[in-house]
Amino acid sequence: MSKLKTTFFCQNCGTQYPKWQGQCNACKQWNTIAEEIIQKEEKTSWKPTTSEVKRVSKPLKIKEIDSTQEVRMDSTDGELNRVLGGGIVPGSLILLGGEPGIGKSTLLLQISLKLPYKTLYVSGEESQKQIKMRAERINPNSDNCLILTETKTQNIFRHILETEPDIVIIDSIQTLHTDYIESTAGSISQIRECTAELIKFAKETNVPVILIGHITKDGNIAGPKILEHMVDTVLQFEGDRNHVYRILRSLKNRFGSTAELGIYEMQGSGLREVSNPSEILISHREEELSGTAIASTLEGMRPLMIEIQALVSTAVYGTPQRSTTGYNAKRLNMILAVLEKRAGFRLGTKDVFLNVTGGISVDDPAIDLAVVAAILSSNEDIAVGKDVCFAGEVGLSGEIRPINRVEQRIQEAEKLGFSTIFVSKYNKISIKNALIKIVLVSKIEEVVEQLFG
Repeated sequence: MSKLKTTFFCQNCGTQYPKWQGQCNACKQWNTIAEEIIQKEEKTSWKPTTSEVKRVSKPLKIKEIDSTQEVRMDSTDGELNRVLGGGIVPGSLILLGGEPGIGKSTLLLQISLKLPYKTLYVSGEESQKQIKMRAERINPNSDNCLILTETKTQNIFRHILETEPDIVIIDSIQTLHTDYIESTAGSISQIRECTAELIKFAKETNVPVILIGHITKDGNIAGPKILEHMVDTVLQFEGDRNHVYRILRSLKNRFGSTAELGIYEMQGSGLREVSNPSEILISHREEELSGTAIASTLEGMRPLMIEIQALVSTAVYGTPQRSTTGYNAKRLNMILAVLEKRAGFRLGTKDVFLNVTGGISVDDPAIDLAVVAAILSSNEDIAVGKDVCFAGEVGLSGEIRPINRVEQRIQEAEKLGFSTIFVSKYNKISIKNALIKIVLVSKIEEVVEQLFG
């Protein structure tokens, strides 16, 4: 029996300390440091079978290394394949995080029910009957998905040896515990040890493992930060539970780009892939209304057309209100100051409300020009044409600054049937014979003259 050893971990960020203290030096949180017992035996939880040959690595010259791409497993989900970089890499470990109730378990369950591979879905949070009730809404006729409710890693690996699945899904890593660490499930040491055992299993058997992870109140994945370093891919599932749309982002990907994102729509029968998000983010209205403008933005590598709504009204009280949804409030104040100083619009005594439709938040500065158009449209009570869109950043001197990947935005606007797009004249555009009219502007005054002159 090895000697009992204890150490202290911050339950918020995972920093280790030799003794207890009131405040964590790393994250500055109070009363988050707890003592945990570490008693790890020499043996490991995962034991490969006799048929598995141990691979002994040796140094190779760079030109001798096989550069052929790894054959990926099709997840049957176009959005997930895009975010992962083409599919699931065999032997990889994928961590999916997100808020409670956002749809993490639903997403992975519906994928496991549609996969042509034998999948073992391990749940430590729900019973088999609960999972069956959800599966009946999604795809009840699946022969490849096995459901296991277990939290002990030793029992999970025993079932893996019996069933020999092609993919393993764990829901969630915070509920697992191993006998080789004497601490409660969800603690720093348990999460780290259970993940290490799953990594060893994935790399030795070439079976991909997908983990679901909880998040903290700050939106970070719960557990030690080393958890994100250990896995191959970190995915974030986000969205507003009051809206039906969900966004899947890649925060880390050793096998592909982190610039891609997938969009889903939550329905009663599960999550539906949204192949053309621009259509759902633009409201379909018969008549033209003032205070709305369409912006061409980029989410990762994907161009989106989103609708900006603005309402400008006379302030009832002495101090005017500034309210935004899905847009940076400080940037709105900056744009209002530019409009007042450079363009001569008296907005200092008026309430301004701004909304990005669809329940998404946008940080792209290229939507500044659409924000300006929506505010001025509401202020003048003149509608901007439904077939007009904008892509440009507004500077402090009122100039329209160039933006990145402008040609991709123009092509997306043309594909969706827009007739006119306003962009900065400082952008270098090489598109020839475009069906869409490209209006080049350099100052806000030129935009005002073109729209309302």
